[in-house]
Amino acid sequence: MKFLILNTDYNDFLGWLYGQQPGLEKQPYEEQMRVRAESLFGVADFYSSNLRSLGHEAHDVHANNEFMQKAWAREHGVRFEEPTQLRQEWRRALQQARRLAARAPLRYLKPLLRPALRSLDGQRAWFYDILAAQIRFYKPDVLFNQAMDGIGNRFLREMKPSVGLLVGQIASPLPRGEEFTGYDLMISSLPNLVEYFRGLGLPSELSRFAFEPAVLPRLKHRGRDTPVSFVGNLSRVHQARVRFLEHLCSSLDVRVWGSGVDGLPQDSLIRSRYMGTAWGIEMYQILQVSKMTLNHHIGIAESYANNMRLYEATGVGTLLITDWKVNLHEIFEPGREVVAYRSPEECAEVIEYYLGHSEEREAIARAGQSRTLGEHTYYKRVQELVGIVARHVSHHSAAGH
Repeated sequence: MKFLILNTDYNDFLGWLYGQQPGLEKQPYEEQMRVRAESLFGVADFYSSNLRSLGHEAHDVHANNEFMQKAWAREHGVRFEEPTQLRQEWRRALQQARRLAARAPLRYLKPLLRPALRSLDGQRAWFYDILAAQIRFYKPDVLFNQAMDGIGNRFLREMKPSVGLLVGQIASPLPRGEEFTGYDLMISSLPNLVEYFRGLGLPSELSRFAFEPAVLPRLKHRGRDTPVSFVGNLSRVHQARVRFLEHLCSSLDVRVWGSGVDGLPQDSLIRSRYMGTAWGIEMYQILQVSKMTLNHHIGIAESYANNMRLYEATGVGTLLITDWKVNLHEIFEPGREVVAYRSPEECAEVIEYYLGHSEEREAIARAGQSRTLGEHTYYKRVQELVGIVARHVSHHSAAGH
């Protein structure tokens, strides 16, 4: 089968990526794609590379990466709206800020970066024109939209004649005002979302996240010099997480990386423990040098364990301390492979205990890593996903679609 996987990236990540690689925006499409994949941010090329390992054709698209997308368009003779002189000036300012970002913490450059990124993002006549050309070019058997909050249902419905099976994947808050009538199948790592989509009459299947073992050779192995880490978003949809971290930061040496700290009150205790942003390989490196790392699910997860941190932390061999969920035992054995807490107070007690019991801490971390590398790799997950998709392709064909 031929898969086309659609994704979008955070603007702050794009600022970091191109700031680390001056001149990357001028490189050919495949070189920009290679650098994006090697950043290891998000799911990187974990789905597509494992699909190819299984004998399928698979391509990634990062639909809101203007530099990359316009490179593809130029190389394939696709016309798009060129920026005005004003936008070219904004682009130069943005590139200057990105070069500076390679030498200074991104948080100090946000006042400069954010207006430029917002300006570029706000005028995207090219976005759907290039994406439509890519879909028509590849004519995928399976169009796999992992950016349901950024690529609209109306557009995808219009593209159906160029697509075999339209699949959506989401495990975050659903986009407001969107219908999902164009999709043939919904995938989610959240059982509650699977049931929600089925309630709408849409076929839906559970497919969890995973860990990519190819990450491990990329890490610089050194001692665990960070006692307790947290890496993640602290936006307005993460208020329970913010309260949780505020409690821990009041008495423990918790070091915090992520985005959204600018929106916290000036007297927030989290600000005093904030270490900056950490994208992709930097995030994995922080996890790997931590004695333990914290996980706290977003509200839409309700009572279910599902997020990527479960696998990223255990995959690099770090003790994961995660919030208790009703299905956690289906993924890991609490107390033997990971440690679970039910309240901020219990989490603080757990942290203090395992800081003082290193042998137990390392034993659980090793067991968690063994479970992840044995059962929760993207190769295994993609095998499951291909089976799910194949069943729905057969049903779709039999139904005469």
